[in-house]
Formats: sequence, structure tokens, C-alpha cells
Amino acid sequence: MAKRSIVPFGPQHPVLPEPIHLDLVLEDETVVGAVPSIGYVHRGLETLVKKKDFKQYVYIAERICGICSCGHGLGYCMAVENVMGIDVPERAQYLRVIWVEMSRIHSHLLWLGLLADALGFESLFMESWRVREKILDMFDETTGGRIIHSVNQVGGVQKDMDSSMLKHLLETIKDIERDIKPLVDTFLKDYTVQSRLKGTGILKKDDAILLGAVGPMLRASGVEYDVRMLGYGAYKNLSMEPVTCTDGDSYGRCVVRIKELFQSFDLIREAIGKIPEGDIHVPVKGNPSGEYFLRIEQPRGEAIYYVKGNGTKFLDRFRLRTPTTSNIPPLVETLKGCQLADVPVLILTIDPCISCTER
Repeated sequence: MAKRSIVPFGPQHPVLPEPIHLDLVLEDETVVGAVPSIGYVHRGLETLVKKKDFKQYVYIAERICGICSCGHGLGYCMAVENVMGIDVPERAQYLRVIWVEMSRIHSHLLWLGLLADALGFESLFMESWRVREKILDMFDETTGGRIIHSVNQVGGVQKDMDSSMLKHLLETIKDIERDIKPLVDTFLKDYTVQSRLKGTGILKKDDAILLGAVGPMLRASGVEYDVRMLGYGAYKNLSMEPVTCTDGDSYGRCVVRIKELFQSFDLIREAIGKIPEGDIHVPVKGNPSGEYFLRIEQPRGEAIYYVKGNGTKFLDRFRLRTPTTSNIPPLVETLKGCQLADVPVLILTIDPCISCTER
């Protein structure tokens, strides 16, 4: 009879620098259950609405997570704009989409590097992050910041991109696309990568829906759901189809994120081709009064934002549900039946962002 034991995983682990803790129930080397513990770090970001007014709070929202910074700023601003009935200029909406899709490229390349590192593929890790530097340099050129950009504001954006910047961005996208093609071949065709990812951590389509999976975790199980399809911002004017895979395993989640890279390249090109001239922000008068619930598609999946204003410059409430929060229950399901050695890789396949979760 197999011996059952409980092994703590985390909160610190060499492959996962963020504080996630799991109690793994093992029978010999096989995981038969997992109990997650979140809340290891509490940063109190949502409470800061009492100290920072609704315009200043954009900078707090951006710091919920560095990698998702641009998306968090966008989600917060859009929620407040809907409360106040603000019509954001078309050019600002296109600029927001361009920066958010650049953020998706940055996030997915970072994840591919971490996955390669977890597999012990150090050269692949270095190459993924070398290519990622190019998109960070473009962020630096267009916003003034590589990670925290601070371009979103209630009513639009703070900075514009002139024609030379847009042209340079197109050239950079072309270079990145060329550079990642050999990396893609390695991730998808290498025997070692396939042996570690194929058939492991399977999440069936019905389970993905039942457990509330979001983003690539959901779409890799064959569910065609992407919040960008709702057409918020400039997405309503762009060609957008959800990237899916029916395998539902770790390999499928890798395939979805890789295909989303090329999708983001196409969306940026289309947005640059259609971006109109005009203002990039409108004056904001008065204070938010009322509440609004909004969702956007972050690199890791659907993020939900809720704001409640009381007519003063300080909000009553800001609430955020992050993709990682939603993907932890599906993660627990994928861990059942896997080997202990596969646990770090399976955790990485949800692309965990614990700093987003620990607010």
C-alpha cells in the first residue's frame, strides 16, 4: 500500500520567486491532492482609495503588478470613466490597445523564459529574455518606463506616439517576430520539452468551465472565450479571434501563449494602420458618483474591476479579481495525479502572478 504524506511546497522556491504555498498530498511520488494557501503577503492596495484620490489612484493600480501594469491602469481608468460618463478620444483608445498588446508580448516572452528555466533549458531561457528586451526598450521609448509606464489616466492617456515612434515600433515587432521563430520551433518540437509538457496537467473542457479557469488556461482546454471579443476600447475596430487548443495539457497552454504572441503582433500592426489623428485625453470635471463593474483581458486572462464612488474625490471602494485568483482552483485539479517533479512546471503553466493576487 502506497504511503501517504504531506509535503509543503513554498512559499519560496527557486523556480517560483513569488510567495505561493501548497500543501501537497502524496502517495509515494504521485500527487493525489493539493491545498493552496494565499495571503502570505498583504499589501493593502485596495484600502489606499481612502488616501489617494481617484486620479492619483491610477498609479497605485499600476503597481498591483509590474508585468500587468499597463492593463491594471487601463482597467481602473475604464471603470472610473464609465462611472463618470467620460468619452475617451479614439486616438487614446488605439494607443491603449497598442500598449496593452505590447504588454502581452512582454508577459508571454517572460513566461516562456521561466518555463524554459523550469525545464533546465538555460540557453532557451536566456534567448527568450533577450528577445523580450526589445519590447521593453520600446516601452522605454514610448512611455519613459520599461515596466511601470504611467501613461493611462482617467479621460485618456498622458503621452502620444508620433509617426517616427510608430514606425520604429513596427520595425521592432518585425525583428521580434523573426527572432522568436527559432525559439518557437524549440518549444514546440524539442523532444525534452514535449516529454515534460505533453499529457501532463490535463484540464478537461468541462472542468475548465466549472472551476472558473480564465485566459490561456481556459482556451487551452478548447473554450473560445476572450474578453477582447466584447469589443472594449479600440478592439471593436480590430480583427480579433480567440486562440484555442483542445489538448488541455501543459503543452496546449504553451501553444496558446505562443500563438497569442503572433496575434498581438498582428493587432499592433492593424491598430497602427487604423489609428486616427486627434486628442489623446479629455478634461475630467467633477467626481465619480456611482459604481461600475468592468472586465478586460490581461495577459494571464480575464481581470475584473469594480469601483464605487460617493461624489467626493475619494472612492468608497476599489475591488479587483485577478486571473491568477481564478486559475488557482483549476491548478489544483491539474496537480492531481501528476508526479512531484512536475509540480513546479504545472504551477508555471498557469503563469502565476502572486503579487496580483496578494493585494
